[in-house]
Amino acid sequence: MEANVLGLLNARKATRAIDERSVEPEKVGAILEAARLAPSCMNNQPWRFLVLTGPEALARGREALSGGNTWAKTAPVLVFGYSRPDWDCQSSDERDYYLFDLGLAVENIMLQATELGLVARPMAGFSPRGVKEAFGFPEEIKVVIAIAIGYEGDLSTLDERKRATSLAPRVRKPMEEIVHFNTWGKDEEIL
Repeated sequence: MEANVLGLLNARKATRAIDERSVEPEKVGAILEAARLAPSCMNNQPWRFLVLTGPEALARGREALSGGNTWAKTAPVLVFGYSRPDWDCQSSDERDYYLFDLGLAVENIMLQATELGLVARPMAGFSPRGVKEAFGFPEEIKVVIAIAIGYEGDLSTLDERKRATSLAPRVRKPMEEIVHFNTWGKDEEIL
């Protein structure tokens, strides 16, 4: 039996073809509400999001995208996720909970966008420094992720390589490679 969450996860697309048409404000609001409801360490809710929808702000945000992510310049919504270590739990063994908790909120964004018939494509390929300079972030802020959000676009607008990647079947490692019950996994001994 497939649960609703598994259905959303299977429906999620990592396409790079995003249409330019605007996303309705109520859909953007629902996506942000999903992020707000994410769990976090001690309920600290360390995530913050800069949401770009206006032409001037989008132009500044798009300047920070790497050359490999020019496809994202058609997205009508760009979101930059940020935080800082002291906004969340800090362990003595240097586990960075703020990054984990921001990731949980980003996953909620992706799932809610999928449910609304949208693409939410996270990217590491951008300049955090460029975002900070363009929008006046203080130095201690860590801009971690960029997310292009919009309706799925025409794959023919992508170059051949990105089109092929978008059309390729999703590949996941087999369960027995990533899950080990009651003992350390043998495949991990090479670490």
